[in-house]
Parts: sequence; C-alpha cells; structure tokens
Amino acid sequence: MSYTVLIPARLASTRLPDKPLADIAGLPMVVHVAHAARRSGAREVIVAADSTRIVQACEAHGVRALLTRADHPSGSDRLAEACELLGLDDDARVVNVQGDEPLIEPTLIDACARMLDERPECPMATVAHAIEVETEYRNPNVVKVVLDARGRALYFSRAPIPCWRDVHAGGDAPATWTYGAPLRHVGLYAYRAGFLRAFPALEPAPLERIESLEQLRVLWHGHAIAVHVTALRPGTGVDTPEDLERVRALLRP
Repeated sequence: MSYTVLIPARLASTRLPDKPLADIAGLPMVVHVAHAARRSGAREVIVAADSTRIVQACEAHGVRALLTRADHPSGSDRLAEACELLGLDDDARVVNVQGDEPLIEPTLIDACARMLDERPECPMATVAHAIEVETEYRNPNVVKVVLDARGRALYFSRAPIPCWRDVHAGGDAPATWTYGAPLRHVGLYAYRAGFLRAFPALEPAPLERIESLEQLRVLWHGHAIAVHVTALRPGTGVDTPEDLERVRALLRP
C-alpha cells in the first residue's frame, strides 16, 4: 500500500487565530501533525498551506509544504489543488489529515488508507468509533454516522442517529443497541486522487448546507464512502484556546 498524506493548513480561524502556528512544546502545531503522520506508512507527508508563514515554519523544521491559493472554501478544495501541483495519478491514494490534530494516531491513518484497497468501489474512506457517552450522542458538535451492511456510510448527521423511536414515545433507552453502538465520525479521509480533483466541481448538496457537513456532497451525488470502525478513541483536536491548553499539557516535555 502506497499513499501520500496531505495536511491542509490555513491561518484564518475565528476561535483561534494563526492556529497552525500555535506553539506546542516548542514546535508549531502543524509540524506536530506532520511528525505524527510520518510515523504512519505514508510514503510522503506534505502540508498544503494558504500562507508563506506556514510554508516557512514547516520548512524550518524539515517538513515539506506547498503554497496553495488563499481563497479555497474548504480543505478538500485545497488538497485538490495540491494534487495538481504534485502531478499525482488519478489512482494515487491521498489521506487528508487535519492540521489541528497533533495527537492523531498513525495506525488510524494507515487503516483509513487501506480501506481504498479493500473497497475498490469506494473513491473515498473515513473513520468512526463507538459513542459510549450519552452527552456525546446528543451533542450537535459531535458528528454521527450510520452504516450499511457493507460498512459504507448511509448518512452523516449532527443529530443523534440512529434515533431510538421508543425513547421519544416515552419508553426506556435500550440497555444495549441491537444495531450496535452509535458511531462518532472522525474527520480523517482517504481519497483516490482523481476523485479528490473532481470533488470541487460537484454541486454542493442541500443536505450539506443544512448539516454543514461537506462529506454529504459525496453521498448526495451517489458515491460510496467506506468507513473503518476503530476501537481507538482519537486524541483531542484543537478548535479552541481551551483545547490548545489541554494538548500543550499532554505534550509538555
């Protein structure tokens, strides 16, 4: 299995300005992400940045970085440009590791990439894990996914899915889930490069706009997404200053 990790990174962040460059134990956060990705089986790890400041910070620490346009509406659009700049073949495997996940588990990156080999009918793959806490199941900031019999995504939602009907009818919550535990979606994606290049040209889906979930565009247009269900619970991502302090404490020498 051969694949490339691409890490989208942009300076703009409403809750945490200059997030990719936030210092964690003496290194910019995006460099920590790249170092974690290098512990996977990827043949190469490259940051796709919207600013020369990010490119320079990466290069100062031995991480390859590409300068992409600053006006991309999403990380997927940024990675599509990176695929063009790198001249990747349509069948090349690309894994999108978010630039705010310094605690990403390298084995999850490998598992996500492997799904494309195991599911040749799927141009895209992602990761999920079981939800064990009721508050996470109800939290709209926690994205849920339900699967079909072949382990492919049926739907992603911020709502609690699958919804246990009898609870809303006044019954008791199930002691165990016949379907299996509800699944939390992890924002780690693998693509065939040809599909990633074509993705920005797909018309945004109404459901994507309602849920504010870009992956629903893929399902809306009839493409399959393979899902690797892991027993690992990914580490803390960084969305807020509080998240940043938690990660700093974990990575402090």
